[in-house]
Amino acid sequence: VQLQASGGGLVQAGGSLRLTCVASGTFVRIHDMGWYRQAPGHERELVALVLVTGRPMYADSVKDRFTISRDNAKNTVYLEMTSLEPEDTAAYYCTANLSRLDPNGRLREDGFWGQGTQVTVSS
Repeated sequence: VQLQASGGGLVQAGGSLRLTCVASGTFVRIHDMGWYRQAPGHERELVALVLVTGRPMYADSVKDRFTISRDNAKNTVYLEMTSLEPEDTAAYYCTANLSRLDPNGRLREDGFWGQGTQVTVSS
């Protein structure tokens, strides 16, 4: 299983970016998908989650500025970021909980991370 994130870049304060993360490989079902971020010298923090039902959840710091969505047919999660601030500068990581069959044919759920994509917001 692989999560491939893309869409990061350098943008001026007030600008927008759209991050995309695609899950590939062998799995039965994708459950929750989301985005975390980590700035230098800081802990990794949750940015947004989208449940399998489509219900979104956001960190207070990004509410009303970021929108998370998913396309289940494409195994993809998006993060639309608007009104970006220098404080949003970080490496952004996508995550997903997936169900797979183990060697005994039993269903098991595991969490996976994508590689980071850097978002840099200049003032």
